[in-house]
Amino acid sequence: MLVFWKQRLVFLAVPKTGTSAWEAALLPHASMTVLDPPELKHAPVYRYNRFFRPMFDKMGVEHMDVLAVIREPISWLGSWYRYRQRGFLEGKPTSTRGMSFDDFCQAYATGDRPPFANVGSQAKFIEPRPNGTAVTHLFKYENQASLIAFMEDRLKVQIDLPRENVSPRRDLDLSPQTEEKLRRKCAADFDAWDRAT
Repeated sequence: MLVFWKQRLVFLAVPKTGTSAWEAALLPHASMTVLDPPELKHAPVYRYNRFFRPMFDKMGVEHMDVLAVIREPISWLGSWYRYRQRGFLEGKPTSTRGMSFDDFCQAYATGDRPPFANVGSQAKFIEPRPNGTAVTHLFKYENQASLIAFMEDRLKVQIDLPRENVSPRRDLDLSPQTEEKLRRKCAADFDAWDRAT
């Protein structure tokens, strides 16, 4: 999570949406950065609302814009699948080594996800709170040009976005049946991505 105090902007770090690259590019311009622990670095709206918003309120801020980036859901799952293929996870319950992307997505679309497929939900990450705390600027990962233009305008800086934390390439083929199941079971994630800029 990156906070830009003067610009009244909070950049939430949705996992697997290029947050490491954005951190590298924007760290010098941020007033506050939360890089650890992962539960706070990747604080969803509900955790931002619980821990950070009250602190900002006490500092006299009436409103902070909240920005998030979400990725096309199948591509997002592909990034998780590839990330969990890495050697440091081998032999652990969260590893996806030795399984196909289709099997990973089938497991993700079940009600009781096994550890390797328990990666959360982008729609849940950005879910508004009953008190009105919500994402005010929602961008598509696939539309980096629009996000860069927004951030350059808001921060009044030129942004050079590096490539960071890139997962290894893997086959990401899905059967039509698995894709249909994902679109049905994870409709909120597809709807959220459709709403993004």
